[in-house]
Amino acid sequence: MSSLIRKESATAVAAQEQVGQYLTFLVGGETFAVSILDVKEIIEIASVTRVPLTPDYIHGVINLRGNVVAVIDLSARLSRSPSQVSKRSCIVLVAMEINETLQLVGMLVDEVREILEIPAANIQPAPDFGADIRTDFIEAMARIDDVFIILLALDRVLSLEELSLLGDLTAAEALRSAPTE
Repeated sequence: MSSLIRKESATAVAAQEQVGQYLTFLVGGETFAVSILDVKEIIEIASVTRVPLTPDYIHGVINLRGNVVAVIDLSARLSRSPSQVSKRSCIVLVAMEINETLQLVGMLVDEVREILEIPAANIQPAPDFGADIRTDFIEAMARIDDVFIILLALDRVLSLEELSLLGDLTAAEALRSAPTE
């Protein structure tokens, strides 16, 4: 009996000690975070090509080492005003599954802050109400001291339909920018 209690206690302690790493960034003056495992790269804003007839939250496309990468204005996507690009603005590249292939997608953010180690015990489920963004975009809430940070659900920030649009967009842009013979 006592060994069972010790084993359960050890499991509870191990669960509390699980720590995840999250990249934090600012969008519209609010701090958000995503799992560092989802982040492939952070780059400065280079030349972004606007694509006509795309939703407002699609900032454009960039050429990343010969590949076309769609850039999402995360502020606009979260139903806020479009981002004002500054010298601190940057693009966080994440890999998303689009049309059954992994594809890089850039998220335009106002500023990258830091990587935080957040214990699992400090992560709480997303609220059903009270947030100023769609609750389905929220994976969870992380408590750091007395401040809550929204952990974004990247797979829901863009719906499957919208991901498909991005796949079509990057394919069309790749064809347009390919050299003709």
